Amino acid sequence: MVSRLVSDRGWNESVTSARVFAQWARLVGEDVAEHAQPVALKDGELTVRASSTAWATQLRLLQGKLLHKIAAGVGNGVVKRMRIQGPTAPSWRKGPRHVPGRGPRDTYG
Repeated sequence: MVSRLVSDRGWNESVTSARVFAQWARLVGEDVAEHAQPVALKDGELTVRASSTAWATQLRLLQGKLLHKIAAGVGNGVVKRMRIQGPTAPSWRKGPRHVPGRGPRDTYG
């Protein structure tokens, strides 16, 4: 009954995407899930953020195996490719506005 409702409403893609996020640790394994989190899934491209640059490199090397594991868990064609991102750098900006200067720590202006 639920699967028919999901199909009638056109929610199949959203539900399948949610399964990737909800079952991430089971799909890729606990070790990988501890250092990598899925961020977005759009048009078959899964964006994954790694906890460090070393893990980002490792994920790029494991990308083929991870795609096979995900396909086995949620179905073929849900995730066609992966985009691996490293950790984000800290921002020194505080607030929505900013005055141009020599850099974020320009105090003598």
